[in-house]
Amino acid sequence: MTAMPLTRALARLSPVGLAELVDRAALQTRVDRKYLVPTEALPGLLERVAPHARALDVDGRRTFRYESVYFDTPRLASYHCAAYRRRRRFKVRTRTYVDSAECWLEVKISGARGSITKHRLPYAARDSGTVHPGRDFVDEALARESFAPAGGALDPVLVTDYHRATLLLPATASRVTIDTGLTWRDVDSTLRLPGVAVVETKSASAATPVDRMLWQAGLRPVRISKYATGLAALRLDLPDVPWRRTLRRHFRGTTPSVGTAPTLTHRPEKEASCA
Repeated sequence: MTAMPLTRALARLSPVGLAELVDRAALQTRVDRKYLVPTEALPGLLERVAPHARALDVDGRRTFRYESVYFDTPRLASYHCAAYRRRRRFKVRTRTYVDSAECWLEVKISGARGSITKHRLPYAARDSGTVHPGRDFVDEALARESFAPAGGALDPVLVTDYHRATLLLPATASRVTIDTGLTWRDVDSTLRLPGVAVVETKSASAATPVDRMLWQAGLRPVRISKYATGLAALRLDLPDVPWRRTLRRHFRGTTPSVGTAPTLTHRPEKEASCA
């Protein structure tokens, strides 16, 4: 599916501005459910959800390009926390809204029962490839969640790039994001995932109308993390048990292309502690 059918489907939804979206469904602490949906199915999904949803609209635009840089310790502690299914996990990244050049430094903590807490700091886009200017913020955010600071270096490991549309579901004060054109790159190669969108529902706890529509269509939540699953797809030496089914079904038939990302640091270790 080209971008045009999705663009047309989004244009049929009522708009919502960014300030109202944040006010009604900021959800910095939330439960996320992720689905891998064929892009050709998105217009039909949006048609069904139209009575329940409004689309984020900024100056007439309804899809926006995102770039995220993920950081990890020399022994990939963040990755291994996810790979070994530790109850409490952390993730550190910069997120750049490419269309506006706005950038944030973010720390995400995954806790009990699938809850996620996110801490954000406005950040200079020129510093998106390093955590050095915001390292105190990172350590303080981890400590605030009773999580031991990462300690030592936090280097850029993976870059993701995609286009995102965001929906507000006013009745449940929840959000839905639709990510298409996903690309991952590390120091050695680049991986693209054509024909598949990551649809993510974000709610305080209960399932949203979009969850129920996806269930009725035979789609169920999948284990996928843009950081961990993407890195596992690019680096076959890493443990991948939590995402193995997703990788086999959607990633393993996709051949990474050779490329360079000089700001990234290759990490050869296969095993690491979350500490």
